[in-house]
Amino acid sequence: MARLAQTAGLTDVQEEIVSTVRTFVDKEIIPHATALEHEDAYPQDIVDGMKEMGLFGLTIPEEYGGLGESLLTYALVVEQIARGWMSVSGVINTHFIVAYMLMHHGTEEQKQKYLPKMALGETRGAFSMSEPDLGSDVAAIKTRAKQDGDDYVIDGAKMWLTNGGSSNLIALLVKTDLGQPKPYQNLTTFLVEKPSGFGEVAPGLTIPGKIDKMGYKGVDTTEAVFSGFRIPAAQILGGEPGKGFSHMMDGVEVGRVNVAARACGISIRAFELAVEYAQQRSTFGKPIAEHQAIAFKLAEMGTKVEAAHLMMVNAARLKDRGERNDVEAGMAKLLASEYCAEVTQEAFRIHGGYGYSKEYEIERLMREAPFLLIGEGTSEIQKTIISRGLLKEYRSR
Repeated sequence: MARLAQTAGLTDVQEEIVSTVRTFVDKEIIPHATALEHEDAYPQDIVDGMKEMGLFGLTIPEEYGGLGESLLTYALVVEQIARGWMSVSGVINTHFIVAYMLMHHGTEEQKQKYLPKMALGETRGAFSMSEPDLGSDVAAIKTRAKQDGDDYVIDGAKMWLTNGGSSNLIALLVKTDLGQPKPYQNLTTFLVEKPSGFGEVAPGLTIPGKIDKMGYKGVDTTEAVFSGFRIPAAQILGGEPGKGFSHMMDGVEVGRVNVAARACGISIRAFELAVEYAQQRSTFGKPIAEHQAIAFKLAEMGTKVEAAHLMMVNAARLKDRGERNDVEAGMAKLLASEYCAEVTQEAFRIHGGYGYSKEYEIERLMREAPFLLIGEGTSEIQKTIISRGLLKEYRSR
């Protein structure tokens, strides 16, 4: 067992789950990831394997057919999957957020309707806040739902839906005209059912196609265009309009732990590749790992991997205890994503010219790491959240 990124105090069940996933990653993901990524191919066989392992229902309570595990267990699983290929962790990330929102904010009828099928991976979730003209400025959302009898009619465009094509359930944040004084009090989350696929998938709902990206290949990232899309009022998450902002922010908090876990996974893999290559490659009569310049790089990389992992675990455990973790989740996401970019860059440098070749895995990691600097809020947004929380806690007397 590797020394870095170990987690103290896990139960036997947690240890077994993480070990099983790590073995799956080593055998079923890492050997195929680079070829699939270069083809931008959806990893259907890998997804089927995750279904068989029950990973789509990892955190869903047993009464709804899931495994009932904690956020920490999920984060450690994501860390391992991202170590193999970050895109695969993206397949279950938005699904997990939607399931989390249903578990904590859905009506009992909504839980009974969706969670059992989500646990099996038959219903797959996507999560939609961003729009073409806005990302982190959630209160400025323009996509609007107007009430018409027992239905609402949705018009507008959404952007950056991970699993937008492959999912069949979208947690959609829209503006509703409730006459509240603050913009965020007029936001509502709808549970939008749709067939998987692209084009006009339902009357008034079009998924135009996959957005071509620098990295994060394989998983589909899409737009969603609503034009006169009708949806029953019963599809409002929790049954009450105007609660969407708090529902989404709760989901984003666990999403930030997830992004931190993904960053940890890529960092671990970049370090593994670098430390292995540094012992195989020789210059001036000895392995480059024996040159102080490279040895010091490895020391710094290992320290960053360990620090990011510990912060991620702390943020997950706070959430599991029911404590507020907005600052800690922001810190974990900030540190882990920035360190991920730095560790991956150093691994690339250690590989020299070979790191620039598509034959080597580090080339793929170099294109994946930047996504984590912006996903679930940029580093600058995390700093805003952290500073506000700290100033509130340490208010001058």
